[in-house]
Amino acid sequence: MQSSSTVTRLITRKNALDQSRVEQQQRSLVPAAGEVIVKIDRCALTTNNITYAAYGNSMNYWGFFPTGLADWGHIPAWGFADVVASDVPGIKVGERFYGYFPIASHLWMRPERVTERGFYDGAEHRIGLTSAYNQYTRCSWDTYYSPDTENLQILLKPLFLTSSMLADFLQDKQFFGATRLVFSSASSKTAYGTAVCLDNHPALERVALTSAGNKAFVENQDCYERTVSYDELANLANDRPTLYVDFSGDLDLRDRVHQHFAGQLIYSCFAGSAQSTHEARLTAIEGPEPVFFFAPIQIRKRNADWGPEGVSQHIGEGLLDFFRKVAAVEKPLLEVIESRGFEAAQAVISRLFHGQIAPLEGHVIRL
Repeated sequence: MQSSSTVTRLITRKNALDQSRVEQQQRSLVPAAGEVIVKIDRCALTTNNITYAAYGNSMNYWGFFPTGLADWGHIPAWGFADVVASDVPGIKVGERFYGYFPIASHLWMRPERVTERGFYDGAEHRIGLTSAYNQYTRCSWDTYYSPDTENLQILLKPLFLTSSMLADFLQDKQFFGATRLVFSSASSKTAYGTAVCLDNHPALERVALTSAGNKAFVENQDCYERTVSYDELANLANDRPTLYVDFSGDLDLRDRVHQHFAGQLIYSCFAGSAQSTHEARLTAIEGPEPVFFFAPIQIRKRNADWGPEGVSQHIGEGLLDFFRKVAAVEKPLLEVIESRGFEAAQAVISRLFHGQIAPLEGHVIRL
């Protein structure tokens, strides 16, 4: 094993997400007691990562991988990494793990609660953070893992986790009595993933709201009963109890939706922000106050109801179905684009921040 290596990291200016820089330093690869060092192999970059950065302060996403610099942060990304050094019984050099990583060549971790499934990073700065992001899954344990679908897994699993749990939450609440769901940013993977999870509700009308430029793409998906552009919102009849599922975070659009469906809007669910890079705001001009959906809370509920194995099975089987739909030969919903290196990651992050990535594209960076 090498005793030292060049460690590279990509850090981003917290208040200007299209500004980033690559830094390198020599560092020892000999782990301290109770430590493992992993080498990050690949990670996915989607709008989800821009959301993590946009809410970096309010939801403490900057806290997972501190940079030591007040104005610069590590954008977290889902990916795969291999253990290159270990001082932890039960974790061997060469093992591969799926989880939440910085855009960097290496990560030093302090595994706790080590099981067949994997471990939690017990590093001191992560103790108060959302535990779902601190969990790392051993690929050799995961029934749903396949080397052939690694890119799909890192692109879709984190988003599908939200989709699956949001669909479950809405079904659990019987859609609050609504018979129409209106999805903004309907071309986003998390939005159409949620729609796919709600396929078996014939009485439910799923309406896609999207930009004029993405309308053909969304119509081609067969995930929604109806697709309208933002300009066509006024043409939708206000004739039934409606639930708004907001994936855009656009406050003006939210106000328009609330005003248009006045009297029939039963619930307004804020599920993430594919368009807005501002802090989350739970306000609306009229109608129900928007409620933020946070997937880990629904996971906690289902862990109690079904047990962790039941939750893993629910998400894992749903994910395999989703992979099949997304990768369908006749109507693929995703084109995986693999790039190499930190400069490529910089370029993709900037394009994501400026909304320049087509909804069909899914970007994976090999580090």
